[in-house]
Amino acid sequence: MDRKACTEAILAAKASAGLTFAELAEKVGRHEVWTTAAIFGQAQMDSGEAEALAESLELGPEVTAALQQNPMRGSLDDVVPVDPLLYRFHEITQVYGTTIKALIHEKFGEGIMSAIDFELDIQRVEDPKGDRVRIVYNGKFLPYRKW
Repeated sequence: MDRKACTEAILAAKASAGLTFAELAEKVGRHEVWTTAAIFGQAQMDSGEAEALAESLELGPEVTAALQQNPMRGSLDDVVPVDPLLYRFHEITQVYGTTIKALIHEKFGEGIMSAIDFELDIQRVEDPKGDRVRIVYNGKFLPYRKW
């Protein structure tokens, strides 16, 4: 089973079982964001994590094996996402990317934020004018080195 078919099988079983990503993450023993990324083929589960997920959805060993394959991270079908929600993240980077870069360099020096030593959290913030989405990126700073 390839990763795309694996994701489709998991999402169908998740919907049939009426489970949330948070509930699946609890069964796997990982954060909701990391577990969801693994389900979408963007992270690799170990055997225990894969078995816990597959068992919780009553899926077979082909799913367990696929979840342990090396992921193809960052793989989207289009260079610029067309889905409105995904496009907004692209738009945020287009509009604020140079600002984020300048402020990181000013506060830390020349370098980058790691996407490997990285955590992401998504929260719902209630607001009387309409609920808000809070997204927190937490990545290790990696300075460029000279040689």
